[in-house]
Amino acid sequence: QVQLVESGGGLVQPGGSLRLSCAASGSTFSIYATDWYRQAQGKQRELVATITSGGKTNYADSVEGRFTISRDNAKNTVYLQMNDLKPEDTAVYYCNARVTFAVSYWGQGTQVTVSS
Repeated sequence: QVQLVESGGGLVQPGGSLRLSCAASGSTFSIYATDWYRQAQGKQRELVATITSGGKTNYADSVEGRFTISRDNAKNTVYLQMNDLKPEDTAVYYCNARVTFAVSYWGQGTQVTVSS
């Protein structure tokens, strides 16, 4: 089992930055990829960014060039650096740790609000 705790959300003005953290505990050796998702009110959850155990990254078109996913293996933590934030980035952000094709674990989410 893997436990995930997200942090770093908050209220920021348009154009501002935030860094989200996803701290993993438990059977972290089994994680082969970690994703950040977000879900805005009234909308479906969408994939924002992915980082694999090999360090390969991938981004949604809507955040490419503004968001950066990274990880610190020593801390078992994955980060999402978000720059040039826009009101449409407002959502609850979740991390997801994949351990097999069919099994993954979710964190509790952290709220990001972009507003002036």
